[in-house]
Amino acid sequence: PIHTRVTLCLSMSAPHVVMSSHARCSHVAKARVTSSIRPAPLARRHAPHVMRARKMDQVQEVDESASSQNSKTSSMASQKDAISTLSALVTTELNDIKQDAAVVLNNAATAKEHLNKNHDLAIRVRATAERLAHGLLERDTEVRLMLLAALAGEHLLLLGPPGTAKSELARRLSEVCHGRFFERLLTRFSVPEELFGPLSMSGLENDKYVRQTDGYLPTADVAFVDEIFKANSAILNALLTLLNERLFDNGTERHKVPLLCLVGASNELPESEELDALYDRFLLRKSVRQVSADGLASLTELAASGFAGASADSEGHDASTTLGMDDMMTCRDAAIEAVEVPRAVVDMLVGMRKHLQDKCEPPIYVSDRRFIKCVNLLQVAAHANGAENVSVYDCLLLQHALGQRPGDDEKVRQYVLDSIGKDEGLTQAELAVVGAYGSTHNALSKSGADTSIALEEARTLVALLRARHATLSQTLDAEFPVLRSSVWLSAAEIAGAIQHIAPLMAENKERVEEMLEEALTLEQALLTDASPGVLEALLPRRHRQYEKVSQKDA
Repeated sequence: PIHTRVTLCLSMSAPHVVMSSHARCSHVAKARVTSSIRPAPLARRHAPHVMRARKMDQVQEVDESASSQNSKTSSMASQKDAISTLSALVTTELNDIKQDAAVVLNNAATAKEHLNKNHDLAIRVRATAERLAHGLLERDTEVRLMLLAALAGEHLLLLGPPGTAKSELARRLSEVCHGRFFERLLTRFSVPEELFGPLSMSGLENDKYVRQTDGYLPTADVAFVDEIFKANSAILNALLTLLNERLFDNGTERHKVPLLCLVGASNELPESEELDALYDRFLLRKSVRQVSADGLASLTELAASGFAGASADSEGHDASTTLGMDDMMTCRDAAIEAVEVPRAVVDMLVGMRKHLQDKCEPPIYVSDRRFIKCVNLLQVAAHANGAENVSVYDCLLLQHALGQRPGDDEKVRQYVLDSIGKDEGLTQAELAVVGAYGSTHNALSKSGADTSIALEEARTLVALLRARHATLSQTLDAEFPVLRSSVWLSAAEIAGAIQHIAPLMAENKERVEEMLEEALTLEQALLTDASPGVLEALLPRRHRQYEKVSQKDA
C-alpha cells in the first residue's frame, strides 16, 4: 500500500511525467514507425539526382573501359609492330651471315685444295703411293697403310691367305726407299739364327757369344716376316726388343738397328697368350682378301700384259718426286713438333677408348702404349697431308690400329663417324642459348637496368654459332673438302664416310641456324630495348625452358 500511494501521488502531481508501462511501450512503437516512414518522401524527392549521378558513373566506366580497350589494342598493335621489326632485322642479319659463309666457303675450299696440291711432302706421298700400287689391284688401302707405317716408324701386320701380294708390298717399299731388305718365312722349328744371323766362329774362339748380323734382320731397313706367329720363345725375346726399341743385344753389347718398318704376315691370329705382346707390336693391322669378282677381268688383263706381280714402276718417276729414306726417317719427329692435336680430337680419342673398353662386347682393350702411338700416328698422317692440325677425319685411320679381332675395325669406324656426325658440342650450345635468354629477359624486365652484360653474352654466342655455321656450310656445300683431300683414305672409304656423315651433319646445320637466329634475336632485342613480351612472343620455347629453370631455382 505504501508503493501504491506513492505511485498515485506522483501520477496526480505530474501526470505528464509518469506513464503506465503499456502507454510507454505504445509511444516507443509509434516513434519507431515514424522514424522508419519519414525518410521515404525525402528519398523520393532526391531520386532524380541520384539516378543522374549513377548514369554519369556508368558512362564514365564505359568510357574508361573503351579507353582501356583502345589502349590495349594500341599496345597489342605496338607489340606486333615491334615483333615484326625485330623479326625482320634478325632475318636480314641471318641472310647476311649465310652469304658471308658462302664467300668464306669458296675462299677456304680453294685455299685448302691449293695447300694440299702444292705441299711438297703431300705431293711426294701421293707419287710414292701411286708407284707402290702400280700393277696391283684392290691394294690401295694396304699400300697407304704400309707407307704410313714407314713414315711413323711403326710396323704393319697383314692377315690373309697366301698369294695376296703381302710380301710384294714389303719388297716394293724397300725398292722405293732404296733400303736393305730382309725376308724370311718362319715355322715352328725356326731357330734364332734364321733371323739374327749365325754365331761367329771367331768370336767363339775368343770366348765371345756374338752373331754375324750382316744381311740379317738386325741390319735391314725394311723386312718381311711371313707366318710371324710361328715364332717360338727363343726368337720372341730378341724380336720384341728389336721391334719396339730398335735395339738388338749381340753378346754383351746392345746395338741400335736401322729398321724402318717390318711387315708381318699371317694366315691367322695368334692363339697363345705368349704371342699377345708380339701382336701388340704391330700398330697397324689389315685383313687382306683376294681380288673380288668385279676385279677378276682387270686381273686377267694385267696377267696377260705381264704387269701382274711386276716390281714397283720406276719409269717416269723422278726420284725427287717420291719419298726417300731420309724423308721416312725424319717424318715422325718433324710431325710431333709441328702438328697440333685439337681439343675435338682429344675428346674423340678419350671417348673412343672408354667406349671400346666399357661398352663393346667383348671389350676391346687399348694399352697405354698403343694409345700414345695412335696419337703420334695421327700427327704423322696430318703432317704428310700438308696440315698443321690433326683432323677428326684422320681418326678414321684408327680402325686399322685399335681392333683386336675381326669386326673390331668396323666398331671403331662406326664410333668415329657417329662422333663426327652427332657433334656433342651442340648440346652445350643449346644450354648456352637458354642461359643467354634468361640474362636478356631479366635485363629487359627491369626498367633502367644495365644491359651491357647480357648484350656481351648474346654477342659472344652469336660469334660462336656463326663460326660453327661457317664450318658446317664449308663442309657440306663443298662436299667435305678436308675428307676428300686426305692422301690416306681410298676413294671407296671416302665415299662411304660421306654417305654416313652427310645426313647427320645436315641436321646439325639446321640446329645451328635455329640457335643462331635465336641468339641474333636476343642481341637485337637488347639493342632495340624491346619489351619482355616481345621476347616471349618471338622465343616461346626458350621462355618455357627459362621458366622451368627459374621454378627449380626457386
